[in-house]
Amino acid sequence: SKGYIVCVYENIKDKETLKNYAIKAKIAVDKYEGKFLIRGGKKIVTEGKDFIRTVVIEFSSFKKAKEFFYSTEYQTAHELLKDTVVRNHQIIEGN
Repeated sequence: SKGYIVCVYENIKDKETLKNYAIKAKIAVDKYEGKFLIRGGKKIVTEGKDFIRTVVIEFSSFKKAKEFFYSTEYQTAHELLKDTVVRNHQIIEGN
């Protein structure tokens, strides 16, 4: 079964930092053969909080999604976001 990274942003203080993060994160996503299914985009909130940004990345397996997240490449990108965003981040097993 596939693995997914699901991330919803509540607050982004610095768009420039987010851009730098996205460039570095994409290098890690490519290395672990992830595929962006959702990256921002148009949305309609039908229930709950109006999160400002949602990202969903698909990996070949749950294990691969975990390897991606804990990789040096991704963690280097992740460090850039410190004190810049408030987000909810999950690694989820899918079908």
